[in-house]
Amino acid sequence: MPRTGGFRGAARRWATSIARGAVLILLSALIAAQPGAAAGVPPPDADPFYAAPADLADHPDGAVLASRPIALFGLSLPVSAWQVQYRTNDSADRPVAGMATVMVPNLPWLGPGPRPLLSYQVAEDSLGVRCAPSFALRGGWQGGVNTLIDSPFMAAALLRGWAVVTSDYEGPDSRFLDGVNSGRGVLDGIRAARAFGQGAVGPASPLGAYGYSGGAFATLWAAELQPEYAPDVRFAGLSAGGVPADWTAVARGVQGTIQAGLAVLIVHAIARNDPSAGIVELLNDRGRAMLVTDADACGEDLVLKYGGVRVDDFAAVPDLLSHPVFRAATDAQELGASAPLDPMYLYHSTTDDVIPVAGFTGLVDRYCALGADLSFRYSALPGHNPAAIGEVSGAFDFLSDRFAGQPVAPGCHTR
Repeated sequence: MPRTGGFRGAARRWATSIARGAVLILLSALIAAQPGAAAGVPPPDADPFYAAPADLADHPDGAVLASRPIALFGLSLPVSAWQVQYRTNDSADRPVAGMATVMVPNLPWLGPGPRPLLSYQVAEDSLGVRCAPSFALRGGWQGGVNTLIDSPFMAAALLRGWAVVTSDYEGPDSRFLDGVNSGRGVLDGIRAARAFGQGAVGPASPLGAYGYSGGAFATLWAAELQPEYAPDVRFAGLSAGGVPADWTAVARGVQGTIQAGLAVLIVHAIARNDPSAGIVELLNDRGRAMLVTDADACGEDLVLKYGGVRVDDFAAVPDLLSHPVFRAATDAQELGASAPLDPMYLYHSTTDDVIPVAGFTGLVDRYCALGADLSFRYSALPGHNPAAIGEVSGAFDFLSDRFAGQPVAPGCHTR
């Protein structure tokens, strides 16, 4: 049986959840009270700061290309923040200009050793750059819903005294569901934050990574790619929850529900990311029109637009999700081909209504068979979003212990 913890632990988690909710309500109220905060903030595709420099290819991976201070959310908050442009590479090995937001609390770090750096992956889940975390964190809210939802959790990390780097890991082409692209964006964003050096963050800073749902996908792809792509980036610990595994099961599970737009997002991304894969040829007229009309949509846009639809509403073949061409494309984006080298804490609701728990179990089994050092938790909190809120304190506690140098028992263990 999965362990759910005692009353005291549950009470602490729910108290933490209430506090996070209060932060979210307060932040929303501040933004509503300052309607001019987002005024004059151009989206990334209209902001010259995001443009790649002509000599991009001459810079090493993770090099800082440009930086500017920002007011976080366009508000006066006790956090120093910067946008940092850096060199990274997409999944086709082309150099691209990435963007990260580096945040440091205006508090001295009182813990032992250097201030820790947390790489926090927002569930970007987008097809357009207006949905990128950096735009929302600067105060642009046309498409920043997921960043707003994650803001209490980033605030919780900052309140622990940690520096935080949040990368637009989908890159300037907003490549949702491209694991290599996302993982490289995360790793080079970390390199850039350490090179930038604000808040006494540097190569000696203990490093952690966290993400939930789509953010977990990017976090774990970074961890799997790290040994080969970024051997200089070693994590003290990794935490992730609501982990997307078995993408066809995710799409099959949400189709026909109010979350059906997520299935549309998966189909759109798989078709767009590799036009030569043959996915477009499997779509009907409605499906091909969707690729055009929703080319820069955020995930939340699609959820609002496509509630109740089924994937085969867009397909020219029966049961698109089982078609060998579609399965080959999604299988290439599954986690678990290799095990991260560093200690992990993963968790998932047993009744997740967005990402079926069976996929999580399969990923845990793969990691354990590959020799990972993994603590995993099956949460009794009912559903995807409640588990995101109620379990984050345990994820951060795991990272805090790793930052403090506490060892983990090798192998796989339930918590």
